[in-house]
Amino acid sequence: MPRFQPEPPRQHGTPARTAVLVVNLGTPTEPTAPALKRYLRQFLSDPRVVEIPRALWWLILNGIILNVRPGKSAEKYASVWTSDGSPLKVHTERQAKLLRGYLGERGHHVSVDWAMRFGEPSIPAALSRLKAEGATRILLVPLYPQYSASTTATAIDEACHWLLGQRNQPEMRFVRSYPDDPGYLAALEQSVRDNWVRCGPPGPGDQLLISFHGLPRRNLGLGDPYYCECMKTGRLLAERLNLAPQQVQVCFQSRFGRAEWLQPYTAPTLQALGKAGTRRVDVICPGFSADCLETLEEIAIEGKSLFLAAGGREFNYIPALNEGHLWIDALAALVENHLAGWPTRTVPDPRELTASRDRARAAGAQA
Repeated sequence: MPRFQPEPPRQHGTPARTAVLVVNLGTPTEPTAPALKRYLRQFLSDPRVVEIPRALWWLILNGIILNVRPGKSAEKYASVWTSDGSPLKVHTERQAKLLRGYLGERGHHVSVDWAMRFGEPSIPAALSRLKAEGATRILLVPLYPQYSASTTATAIDEACHWLLGQRNQPEMRFVRSYPDDPGYLAALEQSVRDNWVRCGPPGPGDQLLISFHGLPRRNLGLGDPYYCECMKTGRLLAERLNLAPQQVQVCFQSRFGRAEWLQPYTAPTLQALGKAGTRRVDVICPGFSADCLETLEEIAIEGKSLFLAAGGREFNYIPALNEGHLWIDALAALVENHLAGWPTRTVPDPRELTASRDRARAAGAQA
């Protein structure tokens, strides 16, 4: 079997095409234990995700976790599943469609597709599809504002592994992170202010929790910049909102296992605030570009229950940026900056541009 993929015949003089691939973490295909087992096996087998000796981890993963966790996780996914599928899949697909329309309005004629690092559609499948459509330059955009080896780096790893099998490799670029991007921060600020319009401004003693996905504390000591980038986003967002230090906290959710993770932990913080008599808590999760299990179930359902049971009176989850105009516009600006120097302004067939705009507007209407 040849090591490199055979190349289909191409006509000389075919114009070069530029493509954008947005990538999110992943999701099971359905909220069932078998589907979760397949998804978790792929996710938790990545050495970027779990950095402990492989032999020991293989025993733990296959002997315990994959026999216990899929059923519990399936129940949680079922509580947030939609008629169109996983919320993360639905939002990521819509974001990609809208992004193509927004880039088109900026004068860029590029292909835009989406993929998941774990699950389907896979990064290799999406890259192969873009290449088959004629893309010779591809920008990979991991939708993680804060860089981590377990998220951003593993997506880039997968793309590079795909490149190893290509005889005629396309040129590729990668967006690393954007924790202090002005457009991203403006979209976050507006989402908080929209919440204040809906629920009223926070009163004395009320809290805004800025909750990020957690990582093992050990990763920080090994040089992962994730914690620092999360703290930067939290600080800049608080400044934009003119909040005093006592009105806002940055915390970390989704702890797994017995090792120490980045602190303070979100769940105990919510309980402590409730016990201390805090009347109201608003929670925003800036590390998630789209609502998913970790926001809709862990925060909006479990987090709310913990806070109210501990004595709190009002809990407001602020939705992820999803398909909000400011966010998609910021994403388009970010992509535009990273496309600099590549040919993206080829005049398209007017029918294709019209169809692209119609699809983008239809996606926005559904959102």
